[in-house]
Amino acid sequence: MDNREWFADAGYGMMAHWGLYSLLAGEYKNRRVNDYAEWIQSFMAIPNAEYENLAKCFNPVYFNADEWIKLAKDSGMKYFVFTSKHHDGFAMFHSKADKYNIVDATPFGRDVVGELAEACYKHGLKFGLYYSQELDWHHFHGGGYDKFSGCSGVSWDNSWDFPEREKKDFSICFEEKIKPQVKEILTNYGDLCLVWFDVPHTITPGQSLELNKLVKSYQPDCLINSRIGNGAYDYVSLGDNEYPTEKPSQAEDIDPNSLDGFKYSPYGLYETAGTLNSSWGYKYYDQNWISPETVVERRRRLNSMGVNYLLNVGPDGLGRIPSFSQEILLKAAKEF
Repeated sequence: MDNREWFADAGYGMMAHWGLYSLLAGEYKNRRVNDYAEWIQSFMAIPNAEYENLAKCFNPVYFNADEWIKLAKDSGMKYFVFTSKHHDGFAMFHSKADKYNIVDATPFGRDVVGELAEACYKHGLKFGLYYSQELDWHHFHGGGYDKFSGCSGVSWDNSWDFPEREKKDFSICFEEKIKPQVKEILTNYGDLCLVWFDVPHTITPGQSLELNKLVKSYQPDCLINSRIGNGAYDYVSLGDNEYPTEKPSQAEDIDPNSLDGFKYSPYGLYETAGTLNSSWGYKYYDQNWISPETVVERRRRLNSMGVNYLLNVGPDGLGRIPSFSQEILLKAAKEF
């Protein structure tokens, strides 16, 4: 069975947003983020020189990859997708392309992606990696500088450290960091069922296609989601927490690059990524939990339309998946 066939039958997976932002838990200098905790650096315009200090104290002593993946399996999930690098530019794997990573920059010093890959292999789950291929607030030339509204922070790009947008050239970041790190995740962690790219704005059609070819050259069976941009994908990621009431259209005239509404999937493969509360990253004061019954209803509805349900957890700064999340997922599994 190739990955397209597997994906069409998978139905249910777990996503985990975890990084330096998890230490702040949605709060910084007596201010709280409005929505997404993983956007806190942009929401608060935290300078890189200060945000980097989080790496110096990132030591999640309770992180246990085996426990995370066993929870996913016990919850009935078939695959696991982890944030290898989010918009803050910090890699949760050992990257030779940039020392700003969990092994070289933290006292923890362990390759989280490697440990999760091993745990997925042990428990029989497929393993996928999220990678922010455009936004990178740690790089002067990180993308997003040509879009000025609609984000969860002060700007898509890092405009607080690097305000001179006219001097930015995403191709420099793309060549120096993005391509080398995508190659690293493709070659160092075994078979990936998918790469979950995110937020294409500045990226050109040629760059999206180049990333597509890079993925397929190292792992031909690895699926690519639509947020790579410019139509260079295998399956459609619907909007965040998008729960359609009818099966997504496969009409040829649907814009494949839109992040909103129904979109065209060349292979009929769709996925909705959703949250258990109001944030993807850990936010200590967010108690807006959905019920197990809601999880079951959404899962059944999505699966009946051929849409996979990728349900997110946000571990805390110590590496613990909140007990609220665990209780909801396990109860939902029993009721499904």
